[in-house]
Amino acid sequence: MRFRHPDGSTVHLAYCTNVHPAETLDGVLAQLRDHCEPVRRRLGRDRLGIGLWLAADAARTLDSDPAALRTLRAELDRRGLEVVTLNGFPYEGFGAEEVKYRVYKPDWADPERLEHTTALARVLAGLLPDDVTEGSISTLPLAWRTAQDADRTEKPLRTLAERLDALEELTGRSIRVGLEPEPGCVVETTRDALAPLAAIAHPRIGICVDTCHLATSFEDPRTAVDALTTAGVTIVKSQLSAALHAEHPHLPEVRAALAAFDEPRFLHQTRTSTAAGLRGTDDLGEALGGEALPDGSPWRAHFHVPLHAAPAAPLTSTLPVLKDTLTRLVGGPHPRTRHLEVETYTWQALPPELRPRARTQLADGIAAELTLARDLLTELGLKELP
Repeated sequence: MRFRHPDGSTVHLAYCTNVHPAETLDGVLAQLRDHCEPVRRRLGRDRLGIGLWLAADAARTLDSDPAALRTLRAELDRRGLEVVTLNGFPYEGFGAEEVKYRVYKPDWADPERLEHTTALARVLAGLLPDDVTEGSISTLPLAWRTAQDADRTEKPLRTLAERLDALEELTGRSIRVGLEPEPGCVVETTRDALAPLAAIAHPRIGICVDTCHLATSFEDPRTAVDALTTAGVTIVKSQLSAALHAEHPHLPEVRAALAAFDEPRFLHQTRTSTAAGLRGTDDLGEALGGEALPDGSPWRAHFHVPLHAAPAAPLTSTLPVLKDTLTRLVGGPHPRTRHLEVETYTWQALPPELRPRARTQLADGIAAELTLARDLLTELGLKELP
């Protein structure tokens, strides 16, 4: 979906296909048929933007085989879909029964992360619509929190920037990559991103602002976005997502409600903001299991809940943080990013009674999320384009 900003520029809205994990090109093509095109039809649109997640196997195939890339591009066109952004965070296995810490491997100290992201950039350059010259890729925030030699993560990102420069010279397509701060990682907050990005100092390497992660870490949207702007950090894209919020985690009924979201597939880092600073656990079950996390102030958990459907009381979502962030990003005289991506990958990890039971229900839910995002953008003065 495309929108005209009051300054005349185009802002793109997509939804991320990591909610339909596929490891191979055949799986990606099936996604387009079974999920993406039905969402487009529900929205009554001739064209729908999708943020593709390409696992390592699919990315290698598309990068090494021009015929395969042409096949994907033709299928996108045939089904009324377009791609201006990729989710390059998960490497493979995102549909596994247990993902947890595996999603952070390989990290930016591993040469395979550089090669994979380079391949994604080349593929994206070949998938961009004919009238679009800029693409974006989100990637993991360096590594899970372990002691890191800065050179082991800075050098590959510098190399990536050089490769992206060369790619634009060759294709005329400008691809940028954004580190996506996430709780528990080396770059956990937008503030944590400032130093490594200053060290790299290249406009093609910036940040992806995920509004669920921002909220989970209790970051203030105005402070975060203004600090990035002041530092000259490129906001490559923003993922529109909402975290799980518990206002009174000390109450038994609140803990019982949270326990329904403690599931085995994904990591749900949980945080609370105290007078002594931010406190947290790696997973929701750890927070609920004892006294690891103070419960005198609200908790937020890294669980991407559907944008249009907040959990039932006594829980809620951080949708207000998303709205505030979106205002900061695109509500001013000029957009601070032009790539927006709804990313709710946890539909099948929701409590059983909230999960979609059929493809049609999932498509309805995704269409409802995109409708909410569209309405927020039009309220900010952006005009939806055909």
